[in-house]
Amino acid sequence: MTHLKPGDKAPYFEAKNCMGETVKLTDFAGKKLILYFYPKAMTPGCTAETVNLAENYDLLLSKGFDVVGVSPDDEAKQKRFKEKKNVPFSLIPDPEKEIIMKYGVWGPKKLYGRVYDGLHRTTFIIDENGVIEHVIKKVKTKAHAEQILALYE
Repeated sequence: MTHLKPGDKAPYFEAKNCMGETVKLTDFAGKKLILYFYPKAMTPGCTAETVNLAENYDLLLSKGFDVVGVSPDDEAKQKRFKEKKNVPFSLIPDPEKEIIMKYGVWGPKKLYGRVYDGLHRTTFIIDENGVIEHVIKKVKTKAHAEQILALYE
């Protein structure tokens, strides 16, 4: 779905996370950023993916990564999700789909034969200089941290 590929400059973003703090791409200069897009907080797949990253956050940090999640949910829902699941990293609400559109992860989806527009679960690994190293379109929600780390073995 996304037009972005490894080697492309990551689109710049600046937004408020669900705690009201400004988060921008340049905050992560000098480290790798796992920027993951998920369709809807509190749903089984999105919860599994986020909890897996949260449970492995210290390991990811020790390997030079940081993590930011983005979904089209509003601030209140993202905040409840963050607090309920003890998420240690930023979750960005993007109901206007500004970041989502920049990264090209919104578009036609098919479910039970019905076509509708929605968010395509996608993860971008952005290097220390703001360049995309990996684009993961087939996310293993229950083992996403392991899937990411395996790319660097």
